Amino acid sequence: MDFQSLVDTIESLPPLSNAAILIQKLYENGASEVNITKLVKLIESDAVLTANILKMINSPLYGFTKQIASVSQAVTLFGTEMIQGLVLHYAINERMKANTEMFGVSPAIFNDVCQLQSSLVMQWYSKIDIRQAQFLTPLALIMESGKLVMAKDVMKNNFAQKFKEGYLSSKNTVEFEDSVYKTSSYFVSGILFEHWNLEPLYVEILKAIDYEPEYATDKIESYTDTLAVIKTAVNPKEILTKESVLRAARLVKDLGFDEEDFINIALRIKKTYIQNLKNR
Repeated sequence: MDFQSLVDTIESLPPLSNAAILIQKLYENGASEVNITKLVKLIESDAVLTANILKMINSPLYGFTKQIASVSQAVTLFGTEMIQGLVLHYAINERMKANTEMFGVSPAIFNDVCQLQSSLVMQWYSKIDIRQAQFLTPLALIMESGKLVMAKDVMKNNFAQKFKEGYLSSKNTVEFEDSVYKTSSYFVSGILFEHWNLEPLYVEILKAIDYEPEYATDKIESYTDTLAVIKTAVNPKEILTKESVLRAARLVKDLGFDEEDFINIALRIKKTYIQNLKNR
């Protein structure tokens, strides 16, 4: 197994669904230029996609007390960027079905991690920079996609148990991934998004999260710093644990933001998540 093996796995993947491709074309000139009427019609033309978007967007993790009953209502409340993220999240999962047990979590919990990351960006960073939060919230929902690529490649090479043992025992998961593949799963997400011709800025950010000195530019530094906080607080290995939240809070303080406010928001999201797990 090596870096080229991951690239080969990505290149072997089928294209995204027709609905996802058509929806992506609406975003060619940016989320602010999307024809909302066409967007709603395209989503509603796919009953399964519609059901999955409404299911995700009605998650208690996003903090809405009223049920969102339609795609048009979802677009109004969340905006076109978040809807794009939800469409991509569903489309990627559809194309990238993988056993995530090697990261210590079931596929259902892995999906929870993605939603928790997205919710944390939305509820925390919107208080700091709402425009940047709107851009990063959907990216946080799909930034773990590279782990699905790794999972497929690990399974293909019958290395699942050894990988799981190494990942779960490692003090630094990025260093462990790098020791196996000479790259991190977030960098792999960037390659995957590049392969599917997704948002170029997303590609740039994902490639730089773990390798800032080499890949980060002044333009994206605040993005990578924000996502570094998020992935420290919640990831497949540590789902808003006391330790991971405190480590993330120290990063928040280093960025000059209110660490206590971050901790309170993270713990509130965790409380909602635990209650949601009990109600399943």
